[in-house]
Amino acid sequence: MLLAIDIGNSSIKFGIFESDSLVEKLLIPTRRDHAVHELLFDTLRYIKQHHSRIDRVAVASVVTELDGAVRQACDEALTISPIFLDHTFDLGIQIKYEPVAAVGADRLVNAAAAAQKYGVPVIVCSFGTATTIDVVNSVGEYLGGTIAPGMNTLAEALHLKTSKLPHVAIDKPASVIGNTTVDSIRSGIFYGYISLVEGIINRMFAEIDEQPKVVATGGFANLIAENCDLINTVDENLVLDGILMLAERPHNYQHAGS
Repeated sequence: MLLAIDIGNSSIKFGIFESDSLVEKLLIPTRRDHAVHELLFDTLRYIKQHHSRIDRVAVASVVTELDGAVRQACDEALTISPIFLDHTFDLGIQIKYEPVAAVGADRLVNAAAAAQKYGVPVIVCSFGTATTIDVVNSVGEYLGGTIAPGMNTLAEALHLKTSKLPHVAIDKPASVIGNTTVDSIRSGIFYGYISLVEGIINRMFAEIDEQPKVVATGGFANLIAENCDLINTVDENLVLDGILMLAERPHNYQHAGS
């Protein structure tokens, strides 16, 4: 069994796989000061008790200050040293990004997973604390993409940088024209964001002169996909599935042990 761990800016996701099947998924909020004993108590001891046959742990992390605590917690709770996926692993795609070490593990895992699951060319949109929209072209090259603030990040920034505007919950407003301050903010963020996503994807279509399939993942993926005709499918477990796919590549076993 494999334990896949996705360490994101807002949450840490744990996926337990039996062969190719995701049998359980757990989530805890990300805290950059997570201590080892908290990780042990919160999640890993539960996983050990309920999934004692786990023999591999693979991690995709964008919060590197937590990597040491996660590594130690896995060693202590599961007696397994995790592998941390990065650009040096066999991803099944070529990376055209400068410098290659700067691209986030989540972007690479998403791109590799989308290419393997849905074929190329493919655009993968990850809607979380930040929004990334990345391209793999028809010859399997990861070209990079765009990074923008996520919807909640925009709402929080608007609240923090102004004296009178409140923080609002993100959902689809009834009308583009808001007749209250809250509705106006909600409309600006929601419809502005839909336009941002559509504009970027259409410009990517034109730039690469291809019509890729568009895959969405992340916390706001369903909300955005329901209101954006350019998105073909939502895959909420794309990162966890990608971690599994990459961990199962034979070359990566050898790489991790070297």
